[in-house]
Amino acid sequence: MFEAVLFDLDGTLADTAPDLGGAVNRLLHDEGRPQQALETLRPYTSQGVRGLLKAGFGVDPQHPEYENLARRFLDIYAQRLCQETRLFDGIPELLDDIEAMALPWGIVTNKRMRFTDPLVDLLQLTPRTKCVVSGDTTGEAKPSPLPILHACRLLGCAPERTLYVGDDRRDIVAGQAAGCTTVAVAYGYLGDSGPVQGWGADLIVDRPADLAAFLLKRVGRK
Repeated sequence: MFEAVLFDLDGTLADTAPDLGGAVNRLLHDEGRPQQALETLRPYTSQGVRGLLKAGFGVDPQHPEYENLARRFLDIYAQRLCQETRLFDGIPELLDDIEAMALPWGIVTNKRMRFTDPLVDLLQLTPRTKCVVSGDTTGEAKPSPLPILHACRLLGCAPERTLYVGDDRRDIVAGQAAGCTTVAVAYGYLGDSGPVQGWGADLIVDRPADLAAFLLKRVGRK
């Protein structure tokens, strides 16, 4: 019996790639570099600034220009936080189903609070989610289990009775380390961690409706 469901945000609940990719392309334009197709940038979205700057500029945090590019990228992104971002198809219905099962649900993301809180509000999820844990809420971000464990404390649920849902291998690593049942969403960004089948998740779903069906069989009320 599950007591709660926790979700990653980017690539799991919301398709944020158009706005994040747009911020990368604006920065590329400002630097006089060719822009990249969204589909090229999309797989790196769940890896945040580090992944997107690696994809767009070929730099990592050790590069001397990284900090300057990261600051400018985030400033651009802040201006277009929810211009094209949308919940994935099927997510509104999934959340309706979870609430009908009387399960609390929350968000655990590596996105910084500066962006998470306004984005969750703009997506009209603020009145519904029972907790929001950002990448800078605790002392560590995923793949550390600390953010998920913090969310479980906020919800008053046992980690072993909690489902953690994500689209990146580090989501699965964090969920497993926290003692949760883990779900990988094959419709998400998936990153560069190899095939989703090799991540070791307890369940892989191709669409949100598959997760609703899985929960309904185990919770048994709707």
